[in-house]
Amino acid sequence: MNKYIIAAAVAVSGFGSAAFADGHGVTVGVSWSNFQEERWKTDEAAIKAALEAAGAKYVSADAQSSSAKQLSDVESLIAQGVDALIILAQDAAAIGPAVDAADAEGIPVVAYDRLIEDGRAFYLTFDNVEVGRMQARAVLEAQPTGNYVMIKGSPTDPNADFLRGGQQEVLQAALDSGAINIVDEAYTDGWLPANAQRNMEQILTANDNKVDAVVASNDGTAGGAVAALTAQGMEGIPVSGQDGDHAALNRVALGTQTVSVWKDARELGKSAGEIAVALAGDSAVMVEGSNKWTSPAGTEMSSMFLAPVPVTAANLTVVTDAGWITVEALCQGVTNGPAPCN
Repeated sequence: MNKYIIAAAVAVSGFGSAAFADGHGVTVGVSWSNFQEERWKTDEAAIKAALEAAGAKYVSADAQSSSAKQLSDVESLIAQGVDALIILAQDAAAIGPAVDAADAEGIPVVAYDRLIEDGRAFYLTFDNVEVGRMQARAVLEAQPTGNYVMIKGSPTDPNADFLRGGQQEVLQAALDSGAINIVDEAYTDGWLPANAQRNMEQILTANDNKVDAVVASNDGTAGGAVAALTAQGMEGIPVSGQDGDHAALNRVALGTQTVSVWKDARELGKSAGEIAVALAGDSAVMVEGSNKWTSPAGTEMSSMFLAPVPVTAANLTVVTDAGWITVEALCQGVTNGPAPCN
């Protein structure tokens, strides 16, 4: 599994040294959608480190889950004289004017981890359809029959539907055979755990708690689902997630979450910083390791997709060996659990 992460790192390193020669004097602006989520702090540290290595400067703004604030944030970053923008879009449909404003100033845009449907943006993410497949595979292996609930991501984030599509691919045969039944599914506004918990509570009530598995689309929504299940004494039924949040990995060790698909944010952030510096030097540069990709809506974009890794009780050491989480944090509250918590 580590080889996929290493391969992704090598793919971006080839252009790094050439771009870094021109990194001094470059300012990269980052527009975060909601910096409150745990994982974005890891991404930020990696972006900052890559920019520092290039001799470039980092500035940022937090939209605090507001698409309107994000547009004003981008305007402010442009006014500060940034040479490239990294945007984690709060609302893929609403971010268009920000790309227009950047393009008018000749500022390249990196669409960070979430699709911005615009051929002028460079799309950097993990393979989110494969993430959805990994989530569904792990839950289906743990619970091959019964009633399923699908807790989806934000309706304003295209990743939610990429994930859901991958999940459906894996579950379709079991659905067709009648082995499993999807009793309900719900989008989670803003990816907020509280919204996921409320949705899960309502679904449990509507189905008299007759739920056997939950395919949740990230670790935050998984946490909300687990909280709702725990309140009903149902903790331990299969639940999926993604991001490798420390709390989620601890839940995997405890047995209350089945899988967290780990997307090493350190590699994603490093790649974003290096790509932003490269594009600041020449917006037409062909980034090594990138490809042309056509979105479901038919937009052709330069893109790079890094490889995710599903983390279950069977391979928890992969995240401790990589230094992503300490054994102490992973195993908090765990008694005689899976390695390395045993």
